[in-house]
Amino acid sequence: MYCCMLRSFHIKGNNLIQLTRASFSQNPQSWDTSSKLFSCTAYHCTHSPVSGSLWQPLTHRTNQPAAPSRCMSSTVRRRRLPSAFPVIDGEFHPVHRHVYEANLRNSLICQQKYLEHKEKVMKGGGENAIARHTLRNRKVLVRDRLRMLLDDEDYLELSPFAGLGLPYGDIPSAGCLTGIGKINGLWCMFIANDATVKGGTAYPITVKKHLRAQVVAMQNRLPSVYLVDSGGAFLPLQSEIFADSNHGGRTFFNEAVMSAMKIPQVAVVCGSCTAGGAYVPTMSEEAVIVHRIGTIFLGGPPLVKAATGEEVSPEDLGGARLHSEVSGCVDHFAAAENEAYEYTRNIISTLNYELPEEDSDQVEEPLYNVDDLMGLAPRCYNHSMDVRLVVSRLTDGSRFQEFKARYGTPLLTGFARIEGYQVGIVANNGELTYEASLKGSHFVQLCDQRDIPLIFLQNTAPEPAHTFSQTKAESNTNRLKAQGSMMSAVACASVPKMTVVIGGCHGGDSYAMCGRAFDPNFLFLWPNARVSILAPGHSDAFVQNEEEITQINEMLEEESSAFFSTGRLWDDGVILPQDTRKVLSKCLKIIKQQEYQLSREKMRTPFLRL
Repeated sequence: MYCCMLRSFHIKGNNLIQLTRASFSQNPQSWDTSSKLFSCTAYHCTHSPVSGSLWQPLTHRTNQPAAPSRCMSSTVRRRRLPSAFPVIDGEFHPVHRHVYEANLRNSLICQQKYLEHKEKVMKGGGENAIARHTLRNRKVLVRDRLRMLLDDEDYLELSPFAGLGLPYGDIPSAGCLTGIGKINGLWCMFIANDATVKGGTAYPITVKKHLRAQVVAMQNRLPSVYLVDSGGAFLPLQSEIFADSNHGGRTFFNEAVMSAMKIPQVAVVCGSCTAGGAYVPTMSEEAVIVHRIGTIFLGGPPLVKAATGEEVSPEDLGGARLHSEVSGCVDHFAAAENEAYEYTRNIISTLNYELPEEDSDQVEEPLYNVDDLMGLAPRCYNHSMDVRLVVSRLTDGSRFQEFKARYGTPLLTGFARIEGYQVGIVANNGELTYEASLKGSHFVQLCDQRDIPLIFLQNTAPEPAHTFSQTKAESNTNRLKAQGSMMSAVACASVPKMTVVIGGCHGGDSYAMCGRAFDPNFLFLWPNARVSILAPGHSDAFVQNEEEITQINEMLEEESSAFFSTGRLWDDGVILPQDTRKVLSKCLKIIKQQEYQLSREKMRTPFLRL
């Protein structure tokens, strides 16, 4: 090859620089090997410029067969490296039996509260609202709509208890259902208004939930389906809905950005789209409208009458026929709701994804019973048991390859598999000390280097470390610097991150363990979890007055509850301990799917409608 290049250079003479510029670009993948620079046959060269190793001497390559190409066929089935992780000890010691039983009693109480909340949100806006929705308006309930849209009911619902216990009252499920389910085998984000809750009116928590769903869709590149049935903003709380950067207008900004990122969006108008709600279908890439119940307008008939005195029906003002035949705001006309969801499923089938064949390999279940996690969920920090007991009930075959097992022992780090997906696990096993923070920082960077998703099992100390002496002050300073390093490693890691709060989420330690502020792809709470700057009962070190201590502890007791947190959307939902492995497995499959999109350049010109 060198001889050919030299002959070419000699023959071309002064055109050398022009040839090389024309033949190569700065991007090696776009090098042009078809240039006359490599037209070797003209100079009696018998080797091919793209076969075998290009940089072997010519004498060693003559008449040798070409090396096999490194480009694998998409039909070739790949396999993961075999796992030889050791089995982790998950047996209980008899001495800890009383702690396990106390935790179990507390978990049963928390589970009962969980079931009560679930029953409440399943009722939506109540019996009267459901009757009005189905009988008078002749519309399908939101969960029945999802049954028609999705392949099955095995979907991951996000923040189902959002909107409960708010200062302005209970808004079950924040007035809209969000989650991730399969449509024609493809994981899709759905955002579905529940018009039985306050007539589909959007409250501040509704906007917040909608925006969080869009963020999850962007992080994981999920096609999104909007089931729109909204009456617009709740005007008495307009100051918390309209003006700020993360208020209602951000919904439409996100839609434009998602379209530019080549994340598909489909809207189904199955009810009223009034005021701001009208922009959702018009900014989606494809829109379906249901005859007689779907309408799109900025101002409804009452506003038209107030402004002009003219009486007009919703159908004439912004119904299905108008927008599918005249305005062109929608792309598909459906005579009934079931037809609309069939259209939507067909639209999803046109997306440019190439999904792998279903893996028939048997998944290795944990050796220990996942129901034991109920007794491992700590009722308080002092009732925390060795976190290895938790890990042994989450991972395949209870296997775990521990990293730095003898260093920084208050933090457990290591590799495992969950339903075949390799993950790095970072779990609190005590206070986040100086050594533990350095260890965590090292491990997070290692996983980032190897593109391995991270799972954080968070149970942080109930209060910050106290300073009683100069030696302790120096120790705390070193700890602070090390925790800062771990925070930087977590914040800058580009791999997917999932956090499960299995106990306490308190103070600065929670940031290093990928709390909400550090943008994990998903964050879930166990029902026993506590989320607050201090754990209840630990304010006496910061407040001297007995009355204030009592008052603050009572406030912390109420506001640190997992249900208080999830009602305000500080997480993606409360999950039962025994469901953790199943939820994490779904999250890993959802995150993995973005690799199957055939064309996913991040920034393109936004999709423009008529």
